[in-house]
Amino acid sequence: MNIKRLALLTLSLLLLPPLVIGQNTRFSDPDTVARDQFWGTLYADGGTSFFCETPFTSKGFIMTEGHIYPLAVVRSSLGCGTSSQCSNDDRYRQIASDLHNMVPVATRVEMRRRNARYEQLGAGAREDECGNRESAQFFEPPAPVKGDVARTVAYMVDTYDLPWVGISTVFKGWNRMDPPDDRELTRHRQISELQGNDNPFVTNPDRMANL
Repeated sequence: MNIKRLALLTLSLLLLPPLVIGQNTRFSDPDTVARDQFWGTLYADGGTSFFCETPFTSKGFIMTEGHIYPLAVVRSSLGCGTSSQCSNDDRYRQIASDLHNMVPVATRVEMRRRNARYEQLGAGAREDECGNRESAQFFEPPAPVKGDVARTVAYMVDTYDLPWVGISTVFKGWNRMDPPDDRELTRHRQISELQGNDNPFVTNPDRMANL
């Protein structure tokens, strides 16, 4: 009888869906992931730009895939060299292919933002029409996505052992002030299903306090 119960328990565990935790191990070709999974699947029917919440129906020339955690910092942390040199580094390719770190961004915004560090800026910082604020090499996202940024950065720091791209307490404050909303949770679920791993800071924002 015990053997039968053990067999049934083992079978039930095998039928459970795999846990979506840890690193991206499914994708390792950034260009293919951006084309097929990001634009071809996640945003095949359009969406809204991440920092400006402007609707778009297709990628076109005005949109690009932005990386919330800058890839320049990833390259520097790994010490793999230039963008071209790092394209041959398996670890870099894995990190650069992580969909949790990719968002649709207007190209003009991404050109100004992609290598910036995040900061809570003062009143004197320049603010654009979307609420993005900039000062020198620092960038402050608008309030509706501050938590999204914080949880993505925390995921990259914790998952891939990367350095913070700003002051950790700033990100923790943004996480508290802007908890996950339906849009972030829906996007997170879609990416988890595609990529096979979770961002635990979205499913459990309180976890960030211990990071």
